[in-house]
Amino acid sequence: MTRTRVVVTGLGTTNPLAGDVAGTWEAMLAGRSGISTLEEEWAADLAVQIVGRAAVEPTEIIERVRARRLDRSSQFALVAALEAWRDAGLEGVDLDGDRLGVAFASGIGGVTTLLDNYDTLLAKGPRRVSPLAVPMLMPNAPAATLSLQFGARAAALTPVSACASGNESIALAVDQIRLGRADIMVAGGTEAAVHPLPMAAFANMMALSKNPGDPTTVSRPWDTGRDGFVLGEGAGVLVLESEEHARARGARIYAEVLGSGVTADAHDIAQPDPAGRGGSRAIRRALADAEVGPEVVAHVNAHATSTPQGDIAEGLMLHAVLGAHVSDVVVTSTKSMTGHLLGGAGALEAVATVLALHHRVSPPTINLDDQDPQVDLDIAVKPRDLPLGDIAALNNSFGFGGANVAVLFGSV
Repeated sequence: MTRTRVVVTGLGTTNPLAGDVAGTWEAMLAGRSGISTLEEEWAADLAVQIVGRAAVEPTEIIERVRARRLDRSSQFALVAALEAWRDAGLEGVDLDGDRLGVAFASGIGGVTTLLDNYDTLLAKGPRRVSPLAVPMLMPNAPAATLSLQFGARAAALTPVSACASGNESIALAVDQIRLGRADIMVAGGTEAAVHPLPMAAFANMMALSKNPGDPTTVSRPWDTGRDGFVLGEGAGVLVLESEEHARARGARIYAEVLGSGVTADAHDIAQPDPAGRGGSRAIRRALADAEVGPEVVAHVNAHATSTPQGDIAEGLMLHAVLGAHVSDVVVTSTKSMTGHLLGGAGALEAVATVLALHHRVSPPTINLDDQDPQVDLDIAVKPRDLPLGDIAALNNSFGFGGANVAVLFGSV
């Protein structure tokens, strides 16, 4: 039986670089950083005060009354999804809601709603807790918000796998289309965790960078001076369709989703398997799902968060799977510019991966001044042209709990 081909027809994002796809892509190619120092009074006592704040406040786009009924993570999701919907040419199109679904992730959910309402409980008593707190803080709130927005009745799915969540939502959405359960899926991830508690928690577990100095230089994947990631916020969205459905309506196609692989390390709740075995299996599964060999991979948007152990493990994974071909693959980490969006990271990086294929250029990794000799990869430090012809690009995501997701996109 011929397998249903799944294509990307719409892109949307809001993140520390820009509030839309065009601005984000321009900033990435220019090698600009979206990282800054928190100036809010509540951050004064934090050990780490460097973050990637969203470049555009969602309340500048979403009507004020509606925004108040959504956690910040759902606000980001809605802003990015509305852009992707427009980009896919779906505004005003009469769709069958039973054939339209959502797969949308958040690694933490509505954490700011939860913590703010707990503060209200302590200060003002239980009667002042918002009656909307639960539907705002639940992890599936972004997916539910988009389902309501677009009338998507095929499914409203929420994979939660920490920093792999956004990429896993794309893999899950592809499965829904291949299984014949939907013609169109709105897929992606979001996160809004710039708050003193999660920032203190990440800092105390030694996950965040404590590098002093210019905040724009702190996120430095693969550099010998790296010491942790920088927390970012925002969302990324892909509109996925069966190729048949997309071509029938004359949609513009950015790329094809060739395959995906999902595995678990079963090694440690926070640290990756130092040998990268679980991630290697995810990449192999993505290639097997796509029924292609490693020689088609021309580009990798790596998970590479700027942590000492994780960056090395990912290099080992790529060598293990791509073999001698790894030297021909252009690798980048856009987290060097955006910071780490946790549950939204894989989705934002999927947007960048699709654009790299579409425009045949890899965005750079910035702040790579002294490449770790244990990471033997061809890392782009300036925009690099990608080959012509049929090529593929890999988007990797790995999360706490040992979650590994690899999604392989192909040129069209």
